Amino acid sequence: MAPQKQHDGQLGDLRLRLVSAGVLIPFGLYVVWAGGLLLAIACGVFAALMAYEWIRMTASPSMKAFVVLAILPFIPAALGAPVWAVWALLGAMIAASFTHSVSGKRGAESFGLLYVAGMPLCLFLLREGPWDGAAAALIFMGIVWGSDSAAYFTGRQLRGPLLHPDSPSKTWSGAIGAVIFSALCGALAAHLTGGMLTAWVLIGGLVSIIAQMGDMFESSLKRRYGIKDSSGFVPGHGGLLDRVDGLGMVCVVMVLAFLFAPNFVSVLGLAV
Repeated sequence: MAPQKQHDGQLGDLRLRLVSAGVLIPFGLYVVWAGGLLLAIACGVFAALMAYEWIRMTASPSMKAFVVLAILPFIPAALGAPVWAVWALLGAMIAASFTHSVSGKRGAESFGLLYVAGMPLCLFLLREGPWDGAAAALIFMGIVWGSDSAAYFTGRQLRGPLLHPDSPSKTWSGAIGAVIFSALCGALAAHLTGGMLTAWVLIGGLVSIIAQMGDMFESSLKRRYGIKDSSGFVPGHGGLLDRVDGLGMVCVVMVLAFLFAPNFVSVLGLAV
């Protein structure tokens, strides 16, 4: 009887995850495809919600100030000044450092602000950069989501050794399956963009590794603060930090790569 109940519970959890994904994925794809003001507003809202989750996770006493500072970089972003958005983020981090030095959580607040505002800001910069931003953002979103799904289903079917003893849902089989599937997604991206096949296959696998590292980092934060989910904003998935940690890390790495290695953009067929 107990195994049957467990099986029913797993099916119910899967249905809830699929329903949430069915709502959020089309919304996310449309907002990123539209870009501009709509994306800046959406990223600002996401940053505010993730700031709330961070405050809830770290039990900081200064929620309102932290949420306001998280939104700050998206004001110049909405006005079409992405460079100023980066400066606004740095200024907000400095302000958070001074504002929260009395509470004894100065480092946690400053890093938290970089974490919750920096990830959506890099998604915005990836979409609005001097390259084919729509294609870049949508492709990397697709690879990350494909990696996440492949890890989930491969891990459930094959099981095997755990990646970390405190993470019973993360297995080596799931991680390897995710990398292989993401490499195949990279091959599809090469076909769509006309970029170099080898480069895209390698990037697909690398994106999966970065996304999984981001997921494991966020899991380590939750273990440190003794919570299971960052919030209940996304039914069946937990909070926003639980869902966008991998994508956020990928956006950070890709924006830096595109800015400091512009030839990389051409190799991937994303130059305009």
